[in-house]
Amino acid sequence: MLFFLSLSRPAACFTMEKTDMYNSSMVSTSHDVEESWDDEFQQLVQTFPKDKSFTGMNLYFFQGFWCPSIVLKAVISCQKHFQAFDSDILIATLPKCGTTWLKALTFSTLYRSQFARENNPLLTYNPHSLVRFIDYDFYLNDTCPDLENCTLYQPRLFSIHLPYASLPTSIKDSNCKIVYLCRNPMNTLISFWSFFSRLRGEGFEPVSLDEAFEMFCQGINEFGPFFDHVLGYWRASQEKSSKILFLQYEDLKEDINSHLKKLAMFLGIPFTEEEEKQGVVEEIAKICSFENMKDLEVNKKGAQTFGYLQETFSGKTKTFVIPREAFFRKAKTGDWSNYLTPSMVERLKKLIQEKLDNSGLTFKLFSKTSKDNEGCMSIGFNL
Repeated sequence: MLFFLSLSRPAACFTMEKTDMYNSSMVSTSHDVEESWDDEFQQLVQTFPKDKSFTGMNLYFFQGFWCPSIVLKAVISCQKHFQAFDSDILIATLPKCGTTWLKALTFSTLYRSQFARENNPLLTYNPHSLVRFIDYDFYLNDTCPDLENCTLYQPRLFSIHLPYASLPTSIKDSNCKIVYLCRNPMNTLISFWSFFSRLRGEGFEPVSLDEAFEMFCQGINEFGPFFDHVLGYWRASQEKSSKILFLQYEDLKEDINSHLKKLAMFLGIPFTEEEEKQGVVEEIAKICSFENMKDLEVNKKGAQTFGYLQETFSGKTKTFVIPREAFFRKAKTGDWSNYLTPSMVERLKKLIQEKLDNSGLTFKLFSKTSKDNEGCMSIGFNL
């Protein structure tokens, strides 16, 4: 059973006199507010620098990051109106850094007592249907949606791609918790490039890896620059460790069980001794594994719709839906070595050293387990 978004608008979002009004008047007033905001947005957007990502999406430079044009209006609405609850849980990632996996892991851990183990909704629903994006799923369709009771389970669990500095103020000021997952930049680039190259589809000119690499290094990519995004959450997690759990994809690949326990502890619902004896941790890890999720019927067919907008890709219109199977490619930690040239690797290494200097943050370029790397060097090292 899935939850459904209510499109009713709470009065708090609008300045209205407390008088009795017919439904038609309410609709008219809301429509006027929508039109007023549309006019304001159109004027505002003209002031932002604009570029095009190697994915083909138009990007606007907004608050220090490159925001996809399709979601810019939703982001601003979200910043203005979203009210976080202290009990909320927020999953934050850059695209293609393990978002789907983290959604599955967090959902299964957080709500494990609210459904029978053999009836985990992940067996019949894609993780993106169970953990919705605040901007892409809610504010994309409604300037001010009613989110008070928008989820089937409690506490509320959302996801977002925004940098930490651009999160709605209510999220940063509340006691809600943020789980952040990053991935080393080399694999992020390859996953990003492969994912969006596939989505461009027939009739769209493919983007070369050279072009994608250059733009990634310049920081011109969705919700980038990459290093600004990662360091924003990293520094915030150092200051607010009880609020922000900072995880790395490569660490989860090496030891998922211990990180699931860490996640549960952070969420305030640690696994009990009895649960551990019953193998609940291992069961969640197995259900959420790449191999299992990729093989589920729900993830092999159909498409995931994010809002109902259309975006222009290289001058052509493409409905903003994603085949579910596209979310499951390889999930390997050293796959970048099959694509990047030695000169690319050296440039990225220097960039990593430059950007992370004195931050205390390091990246693992390979997993310690050779089985994950398909012939790559089975060593673990940090930069």
